[in-house]
Amino acid sequence: MRVDHIAIAVNNVDEALKNYQKILNVDHLEIETVPHEKVKVAMLELEDTRIELMEPTAPDSPISKFLTERGEGIHHIAITADDIEKDVARAKSQGMRMLGEIRSGSYGRKITFIHPKSLNGVLTEFCEAPPKQEHGSHSNQQ
Repeated sequence: MRVDHIAIAVNNVDEALKNYQKILNVDHLEIETVPHEKVKVAMLELEDTRIELMEPTAPDSPISKFLTERGEGIHHIAITADDIEKDVARAKSQGMRMLGEIRSGSYGRKITFIHPKSLNGVLTEFCEAPPKQEHGSHSNQQ
């Protein structure tokens, strides 16, 4: 397992992206809207990890609620699961409270979340490994 990405809730992905690009050497960038999660994401690939900027696309988005209650900031940490089904089963057997079942997230990867009350106040995502991509290219999927 490894840290897949750190997700940051923002009011506006495009504006936040400008700030992050001022200080980061981004190897690869993808922007995607995920309708069933009600979120627009920009995934910034760095040399050994990724940062995900998340903007709500609807007032009832979980990210809207987060921004209203806490403001912009770190939303969750995502861990690449070795085998998501087995890792989720192990987490459940250890008493971890999951937020929903395994489902499709951004870029079609399987994801699920562990409730922050189970992990010392940190919302933690399990996700499948990202597909292999060539570094240096930029795409903008919406």
